[in-house]
Amino acid sequence: MQTAATARDQLLAAYLDKRGDLIRFLTARLGSAAAAEDLVQDLYVRLATIELADAVENPSAFLYRAAINLMLDRSRGQRRSDRREQAWQDSRHVTVGAVTTTDEPTPEAQVSARQRLRLLVEAVETLPPKTRRAFELHKFEGLSQVETAARLGVTRKTVEKQLAAALKQLAIKLAGRL
Repeated sequence: MQTAATARDQLLAAYLDKRGDLIRFLTARLGSAAAAEDLVQDLYVRLATIELADAVENPSAFLYRAAINLMLDRSRGQRRSDRREQAWQDSRHVTVGAVTTTDEPTPEAQVSARQRLRLLVEAVETLPPKTRRAFELHKFEGLSQVETAARLGVTRKTVEKQLAAALKQLAIKLAGRL
């Protein structure tokens, strides 16, 4: 009975002997020498870490079967990846006739939106502290006026006045800048 290390060494020796044949075999199936080289390298890594109970009776057949299995695994993984990519593309793009459109804003619109947001944040920072806090709780954190009033320990009417004042001040500061 052989040890696992001895059985692995014999399999690695067969790999080294058949490496060129394996590359040609996989290149013919994949249509790419680079992809075949990658698979043969992956095969080596797997063989180097394999735990064998006994020696492999036919190392050549074992190597080819392992190479085919790796090729199939990679092919399945690529198909899954392609399907995910296509689903993502389909969710982001609409094709009407020969024209494909996207619901994503143009780069110019993205830059413009960032600039408007920066201006808004700067304008909010100039509000009086109590007014700013009421505005932030209501508009940014999504609290209702009643919840904002409870959080601040004031009446709902006070929150209404602070929000109205905030909106008025922001409208004045942002007029013509957006």
